Amino acid sequence: MTLRNFLKDFIALPVVKADDEELVDPKVTLREQCNNKAHISALYNKYQECNDRVNSRSKTLENCMEELMDYVSELDHCVAHTLFSKLK
Repeated sequence: MTLRNFLKDFIALPVVKADDEELVDPKVTLREQCNNKAHISALYNKYQECNDRVNSRSKTLENCMEELMDYVSELDHCVAHTLFSKLK
């Protein structure tokens, strides 16, 4: 038995086979569900109003970073409650 054959038999690499069904990211599904909650959709609407207001002006120093961060933070907080229980 050569060293190469010995190592080949000794160190067995795992074989990964893909299923035929397409995988769905649970985060995307959970984000859609959380986006339908009243307080999160209100934050999104507040962000959209700010974004429309800023885009309607040609010269402004205003940006919508605060509204965006509030929305994304709350959305991620909602998703985090159940996301990690769905991961393998």
